[in-house]
Amino acid sequence: MTTIAIVGAGTGLGGAVARRFGREGFDVALLSRTKDHVDALAADLGGEGVNARGFAADVADPAALSAALDAAASALGPIEVLQYSPLPHKQFMKPVLQTAPADVEGPLAFSVVGPMTAVRQVLPGMRSLGRGTLLFINGGTAVQPHPDRAGTSIAFAAESAYAQMLHTALADDHIHAAQLIIPGAITPGDPRKDPAALADTLWGMHRDRGEFRHYAEPLGDA
Repeated sequence: MTTIAIVGAGTGLGGAVARRFGREGFDVALLSRTKDHVDALAADLGGEGVNARGFAADVADPAALSAALDAAASALGPIEVLQYSPLPHKQFMKPVLQTAPADVEGPLAFSVVGPMTAVRQVLPGMRSLGRGTLLFINGGTAVQPHPDRAGTSIAFAAESAYAQMLHTALADDHIHAAQLIIPGAITPGDPRKDPAALADTLWGMHRDRGEFRHYAEPLGDA
């Protein structure tokens, strides 16, 4: 089988996606800034029968992110699915009138340079496989900007544009790019925004290979 690489893996959504894809036979590469955290999650998943490994990388460091994805492919096998879902930093969420040009450098590194780096690293392997899936996870500000969260609104919109262009440009290569918008917070116990429910949605997006954008719930409910 092949590998899913989860960039920004944590115990919530990342762990749920790892379990969902693991049940389908995927090996799982868990990427996070903190190696101890992903190693602990990998150990928990291993106890549940999922073959997972942790790799450390800061998404704002292109060389480190590329190296981690290369190590993951070497250790676990070709990366067929890439999920880019790190949580943005709170300092990215200033009101728009308090946001200076320098304040968007971090959000853009996080939400544009990071995913572009990750995609460029995994694309050759996907092309060799003859298939692949790129999953981008964003909050509601990706499509409905909020003046109190300017940095993420700007950067998520740019990430959305990049991902949507990939959806078109890679279709003939049998590589499917798709985006899941999660309005508000991931909510344990919620029928649509519980981590396990979101993981099921993401599995369906990979399996069905349909439209580009999906919503965990309508934006009006956020």
